[in-house]
Amino acid sequence: MMQLDVHTKFLGKKIKYFDTISSTQEYVRNEKVEEGEIVFAERQTAGIGTHQRKWYTGKNDNLAFSFVLFPNCDIKKLDLLTTVIAESLVQAVRELYLITLQIKKPNDVMYKNKKMGGILTESIIEGNIAKKIFIGIGFNVNQEEFPGNLGDIATSLKKEFQADFSREDILSRFLEIFEDAYLDLIR
Repeated sequence: MMQLDVHTKFLGKKIKYFDTISSTQEYVRNEKVEEGEIVFAERQTAGIGTHQRKWYTGKNDNLAFSFVLFPNCDIKKLDLLTTVIAESLVQAVRELYLITLQIKKPNDVMYKNKKMGGILTESIIEGNIAKKIFIGIGFNVNQEEFPGNLGDIATSLKKEFQADFSREDILSRFLEIFEDAYLDLIR
């Protein structure tokens, strides 16, 4: 069970935890979820990446979570949202572990040309007003083995640095950094 020590106004104050789920992103799109509530899965059986690609989630090793925001602002204010999410994740890892990751814009977090994380954003827009933004994030933290040819294109913090990393610390710090940046965007 994921326990967070997060200092935010609303992001991550509630967590809906699943040992196994088909997709956290599908869940936040189709179920009643409060703004900022994290839907977290230890394992996804049908995780979704961009362009409807499958996102592999190793059991108990990684971060796989989604949440919904209700910005109720002009969609143009959110043009850089996916990049801001990626930057927030990169900043969290840098602050916690002094590791510098790269961003392959707009939605991939990379290390040495291998994918470590991905971000999926989907929106409901009425006119030019963003009513709901569904955000899904997969980030490889402690996974050591990747199935099939994924080992050639994917990596994790543990695989690169031969150490265990705290998923809770990364998630908490990400939420704190991202919430501030998001609130600045929608002002």
